[in-house]
Amino acid sequence: MKIDVDFDRCEGHGLCEDQAPEIFRLDDDGDLHVKMDDIPEDRAAAARSAIAACPVAALRERA
Repeated sequence: MKIDVDFDRCEGHGLCEDQAPEIFRLDDDGDLHVKMDDIPEDRAAAARSAIAACPVAALRERA
């Protein structure tokens, strides 16, 4: 699976990092970094939880 991030929409709340710290990281400036280009199947549930947790809908699963 892949994740698209709308960086213009992201406000740095960090809920994605809370849900899936192995996939998402916010730096000291509050900028989001996705640690993996391809999310392995064993991490897909955590990635989907992170997508659902984003309060500004900045994350989405790429079809």
